Amino acid sequence: MSPMVSLVDVLALPALALRPTHAVDPDAAVRWVATSELDDPAPFLEGGELLLTTGLAARGWRREWDGYVERLVARGICALGLATGLTHARPPVGLVRACERHHLNLIEVPHDTPFVAVSRAIADLLEEEDRREARDASRYQRELITAALDAHDGSAVPRRLAGLLRGAAAVLAPDGTLLVDPSGPRSDDLDLASLTAELARIRPRGLRAASAVATSDAAVELHPIGVRTRPSAYLAVLLPAGAGEARRSAVRTAVALLGLAGERAAERRDADRALRARALALFLAGDSHGAVLVLGAASRPVVVPERVCVVLSRPSVAAGAVRTGLSDLLEAVEDDGLMISGEDDGLVALVAPDRAEALAADAVAAGARVGIGEPVALEDVAAGHRTAGHALARTADGAPVVAWEQVMHTGILGLLEPDRAADFAHTLLAPLAASPELRATLLAFLSHHGSRLKVAEELGVHRNTVRHRIQQVEMLTGLHLDDAEHRVRAWIALQALPAPEPVQPR
Repeated sequence: MSPMVSLVDVLALPALALRPTHAVDPDAAVRWVATSELDDPAPFLEGGELLLTTGLAARGWRREWDGYVERLVARGICALGLATGLTHARPPVGLVRACERHHLNLIEVPHDTPFVAVSRAIADLLEEEDRREARDASRYQRELITAALDAHDGSAVPRRLAGLLRGAAAVLAPDGTLLVDPSGPRSDDLDLASLTAELARIRPRGLRAASAVATSDAAVELHPIGVRTRPSAYLAVLLPAGAGEARRSAVRTAVALLGLAGERAAERRDADRALRARALALFLAGDSHGAVLVLGAASRPVVVPERVCVVLSRPSVAAGAVRTGLSDLLEAVEDDGLMISGEDDGLVALVAPDRAEALAADAVAAGARVGIGEPVALEDVAAGHRTAGHALARTADGAPVVAWEQVMHTGILGLLEPDRAADFAHTLLAPLAASPELRATLLAFLSHHGSRLKVAEELGVHRNTVRHRIQQVEMLTGLHLDDAEHRVRAWIALQALPAPEPVQPR
């Protein structure tokens, strides 16, 4: 952005002796000086100029002034300077009224003030402004670097930036959570709800996800922080209107410093993750002492209770959004000092038994299925990992979280794949399909541990009838019900099939 000075600064130069005839906006920015005697100089202007003219082409104008001024205002000039004592002894009434009507600054340039003097004076002001901006930019950069060194996590940078901007600054997580609270003289003007909504809109664009919304007196900007593929956070700033290049440069410096701080934090996090992964491998190998020693090298303490549950989380679908959700969950709970690590596109964690359900709920919210192992001592983590795997295998869309205790309550069938168990049962008991009496007798026989008397009492039949039915069952199925293994087969098969219709006693 090119340097600029305000019109009031130009009017304050005593050597020029400029006189404001109609100063509707004395703080308007002057970017350059242009001179023209054309009756329509607008096509040759860029905007922001102080246009100087003797009004030579406007000799005798009355109504023409309105269109002339309207075209200049549409082009965006900051002011019109009319030299008096030449074509016009004083600013024409028509010109004054046109400037009033279209809200254009009008100044009178005395006969003794050459246009070149005005141009040279403004050039000097712009050059000085340029030098001042450079000095300020250098000073702002030093102050921000000092703030970054004072707080290694970069948290002091946005607070110092807010003061330099005379606006506001804050740092937000990708989900809109505040990482560094808003600060600065205009911190109340940062609308966090609007910022969170804007983050949701721009976040899919990754590191290109910058945003700026301008108002009449300020601009609110969001800048992604990070040097990898995904922003680790976002810097929100409020820049007052008219902020110069030095302050805009300060914002860029702050983004770079926060990115470096985030990169250092990411490197520490990666190192800690590698240590946790190694410690987890040692736990699974039964070397809990070595695992604790490895965790001692982490930059942050990791809490491993004496008794733990292994919690396994896997994406319920092969979707990037789920993996991103689990990655975000990993980063969130790492800061809580949990023993957690990535594993096979999912997560594995060792947590106190009373924290397992809460972690499982967070993983399900991220789109995962979760298995919770049995509570074990640290030296038995391998067993806890196996039971968590068995529980994970029993999850489904309608039951995304399964604990090993639930599997245990379902008996041995809880360990079998349902379709395989059903096929086994149908094959073994197919010869009994046409005889509900035989199937009911078999179930009662197994329930009463082979007591024919109790079976007869339950079914309301004679003991000889029970003995005859059991012989038929053995003949049809090939089972030998005096053999314990055969009884187990029959019991599993009966449990894997729907219960038979009750047989009415005879």
